[in-house]
Amino acid sequence: MGDKAFRAKQIFGWLAKGAESFDDMTNVPAKLREALAQNYYIGLPKVVVTQESKDDGTRKCLYEFADGARVESVFMKYSYGNSICISSQVGCRMGCKFCASTLNGLERNLTAGEMLAEVLQMRNVTGEDIGHIVIMGIGESLDNYDNLSKFLRLIHDEKGYNLGYRNITISTCGLVPMIDRFGDDFPQVNLAVSLHAPNDEIRRRTMPIANKYSYDELIACCKRYTEKTGRRITFEYTLIDGVNDSVANAEELAGHLKGWLTHVNLIPLNKVEEREFETSRKDNIAKFMQTLEKRGVAVTVRRTLGSDIDAACGQLRGKNK
Repeated sequence: MGDKAFRAKQIFGWLAKGAESFDDMTNVPAKLREALAQNYYIGLPKVVVTQESKDDGTRKCLYEFADGARVESVFMKYSYGNSICISSQVGCRMGCKFCASTLNGLERNLTAGEMLAEVLQMRNVTGEDIGHIVIMGIGESLDNYDNLSKFLRLIHDEKGYNLGYRNITISTCGLVPMIDRFGDDFPQVNLAVSLHAPNDEIRRRTMPIANKYSYDELIACCKRYTEKTGRRITFEYTLIDGVNDSVANAEELAGHLKGWLTHVNLIPLNKVEEREFETSRKDNIAKFMQTLEKRGVAVTVRRTLGSDIDAACGQLRGKNK
C-alpha cells in the first residue's frame, strides 16, 4: 500500500492481540488505518452462540465466518493454565461412527487465518490468556495440511501470538502418510492419534479410515514418529459400551503399546443423539484403566469438562444449522 515495511509488523502485532477494528491500531497512522478499512476486513468470526458450564467454567462458542460457515471452539481451564480446542474444517469427511462432527460431511477447509481467528476471538470473549491449543475440534487436521501448517507458523511467530510449539497438540484419526510428513515438519508439536480400538475389526466398525490404513500400518507409522522425533504419542481411546471397553480389549491394546513412547487417554463417550453408541459404565472404565496400568502402559482418564453443555464436537453446530 506504499507505506513503510515496519507498518506490517505493527499491524500483524495488533491482529495477534485480537484487534476487532483497524481503529484499535493506535500506533498506525490514521490515513493508513482508513486505507486498510477501505480495502480489507479483520476476519474475526461472529459469535452466534455461547454456552458456559456452571460446573467448571468451560465455554463453548459457535462461530460464523463471513460466508456463513459455522464451527465450534471450546475454552477449558486446567491447573496448568487455560486451553482452547479449535476446529480445522467446516464439517468432516472421515465418517467416524460415534462423532457428531461427521453427520453432515465436509463443507470446506478452514484457512490458517480462520483457525487463528478462533483463538483470538475466544480470548476476546473470555478476557483471559490462552496458553495451550489443541486442534481436536470439528474436522481432521491432517486433511487440511497446508492451512494447518500455516496456522502453526502464524501462532508460533514471535512477532505475533508467540506460542511455543510444545504448547500445541494436533489430533488425527490416522492419515498415515501425513503423520510421517508432520513428524518431519513439526517435530516439537504434540501429536494425538484417535485410535479407539485394539484391533482392525473394531476400528473398521467405528472408523472408516481404517479401511484405507490398517491397524498394523498405523502402529508402525506411530513408532516411526516416536523414533524420529523422540516425542511421546498420545493415543485417544473413546470407551464405547460393549464395543471396545472389555478387559480383553485392554489386554490386546496393551500388547500393541507396551514398551515404547506412548500414553493412552481414555475418553468416556460423549453420547450423540444421532448415533447408536452408548457411554461405557464407570466400572468398565476403571477395569480398563487398571488393566493397562498392570501391563505397564501409561494411561489417564480424560477429565470431563462441560458435561452440562453440548460438549461433544459438532453437537452445538448441529443444533444451530
